Amino acid sequence: MSVAGQVLVLQLIVMAVIVLAGGFLTIVNERTNSDDATRREVTAIAASIANEPSTPISIASEDPTARLQPETERIRAITGVDFIVVMAPDRTRFTHTTVDLIGQPFSGNIDRALAGETFTETYVGSLGPSIRAVTPVTDVDGDIVGLVSAGVTRDKISDQFLAGLPLIIGVVISAFIVATAGSVALSRRLRRQTLGMAPDELRSMYEHHDAVLHSISEGLVVFGKGDTAEIVNDEARRLLDLPDGPVRRQDLPESLRDMSSGGELHLTDTRVLVVNQDPVMWEGRSLGDVLTIRDRTELQGVMGELDSVRSFAESLRSQAHESANRLHTVITMVELGRPQEAVEFATADLELSQNLIDRLMGSVNEPALAALLLGKASQAAEQGVELTITEDTALDHAGILTPRELVTLVGNLIDNAIDASKESEQPWVEVTVRDSATELLVRVSDSGPGMGEDVLRNALRRGYSTKSGSRGLGLALVTQIVGRYHGSLTSEVTYGSVLTVTIPADAS
Repeated sequence: MSVAGQVLVLQLIVMAVIVLAGGFLTIVNERTNSDDATRREVTAIAASIANEPSTPISIASEDPTARLQPETERIRAITGVDFIVVMAPDRTRFTHTTVDLIGQPFSGNIDRALAGETFTETYVGSLGPSIRAVTPVTDVDGDIVGLVSAGVTRDKISDQFLAGLPLIIGVVISAFIVATAGSVALSRRLRRQTLGMAPDELRSMYEHHDAVLHSISEGLVVFGKGDTAEIVNDEARRLLDLPDGPVRRQDLPESLRDMSSGGELHLTDTRVLVVNQDPVMWEGRSLGDVLTIRDRTELQGVMGELDSVRSFAESLRSQAHESANRLHTVITMVELGRPQEAVEFATADLELSQNLIDRLMGSVNEPALAALLLGKASQAAEQGVELTITEDTALDHAGILTPRELVTLVGNLIDNAIDASKESEQPWVEVTVRDSATELLVRVSDSGPGMGEDVLRNALRRGYSTKSGSRGLGLALVTQIVGRYHGSLTSEVTYGSVLTVTIPADAS
């Protein structure tokens, strides 16, 4: 049976027990209240008659019955009691509902009344079991001259109780119907929420769900209608550096708080993440959002190295192409009988390339960076961009940056500058890399339009690109390295667009 079905059955049983028990207690209480009300009624009637000034006078008269019987019967008819007996202290009845019993002794207890007390009792008298009250009648001197008893038979009390019983039963049945309707409505709601599954199915689904959440290699964060995540698995906490306990949207990295649907690249201080956000839909209703997070840090590192190798290969291809052109030129000049011009042409071109190589190998004490700069120079030349490496470029040591990080930092800045410079009529790029005892400085200028404050702010906020495709990740990787080592990235437009990165030598 489903959870909703089991809850419904249990609720109906509980409601039946509660309603029946409540009904039984109500009936018992009503019966008790009925007896108490009868006692109060007969006591009031007896005391009212006993306290009437004419009562002791009538008892002392020559014919008490003639004076009292009509009056007591009139009162009995009005109040609905079954008998009113006025008697002498020796039990002799002066009045009674049954005329034949007048003059006969009263059957019942009168000792307490003779002592001056008003009391009630249940007694089997001439009319059967009854609840009666007995009270003394005193004269002006305070002497007890008679007694008054008023009573109602048990049969009449039962008839009155049974007359009100249908109302009690109706209320009990109505309460059970209302409780049943509420239970059915609650069961239907619970059935919708539990999809009609049984407890074992829910437990099994939860166990599998929990095991999958903790074992999958992707981060998973699920938000419902509220601001607090309903599901956060271990991988999501690791990738986003989230603390234990509840996770709210403001606990996520800033770039993920207002993310739109779809997939995006996001950077933290140490990772490159691919994040997808999609709405959770059920029967056409949006229940919330689910974020899946994949770590691309290692893959991006491999892609960076691949890009570097590809860049070197392109540079070698470009140099081979240029060397073939120069060689053909030299050969042609020799064939034309101009060997001296051929030698001068070859020597001048070789001297220009060799000077750059000698300068970089002498001033840059990092082979990977020197190779990168030489490769970028050839790559830029092939694309029609004049790339200049300034004379003050010198690097004794990259400081705390690894060779890979240094190549990533400088290479991506140069790539972005080459792309931006092509928007001008005479594209050029200028690169400066130097270090000191206090900091590492990388400055890349180009003839492009420059980067505005909003663009730079977005770049510093998260992985951001002004280009389409995967190559737009370059500036984001630069900002990641800068943030990791507490450096700074500034943009200005002076003699061209200038991006400057400084990283303190003692950053930690």
